[in-house]
Amino acid sequence: MTKSNEQAIRDAYQIAEEQDIRKWVSLFTEDGTFTDVSAGRTYSGSTELGTVVEIYAKAFPDMHRELYDIYVSGDVVVVELSLNGTHEGPLELPSATIPPTGKVMKTPCCDVFRLENGKIKSFHCYTAATVLLSQLGVM
Repeated sequence: MTKSNEQAIRDAYQIAEEQDIRKWVSLFTEDGTFTDVSAGRTYSGSTELGTVVEIYAKAFPDMHRELYDIYVSGDVVVVELSLNGTHEGPLELPSATIPPTGKVMKTPCCDVFRLENGKIKSFHCYTAATVLLSQLGVM
C-alpha cells in the first residue's frame, strides 16, 4: 500500500524539522524543484535542494513549522502554516545576509506541492517576507 499524498507531505515537514538534508533531497523527483517565491529563487538538483534546509537551519536552529490546514486535490497538496524560530545565525538571502538578531519569528506561510508518484515534483513556498523582516527588526 502506498501512502497518501497528504502523509507524504507531513513526512516531508518532519524530515525538514529533523534537518536531515539527505532524506529531504530524496523526497524530490530527479527533476524536482523548490521555489522560494518571496526570494525569487528556484532550487533544483541535490546540492541546491539541500542548501535550502541548511540556510534556514543555520539561521533558525530551533525552526519549527506549525501546520494549520492541509488541502489535497489529487497530486496537489496546499499547506497553510507558520515558520517559527529564534534568529540565532546568519540568514543568507539572495540580496543580503542578515546577522543574528536573537529575535523570535512566527511568520505566516503557504506551501504548494505537486507530487508525481509520491515524490515532490515542485514545491512553491509563499512566505510573508515582509512579516519575517519586520519581526527580525530589519524593516
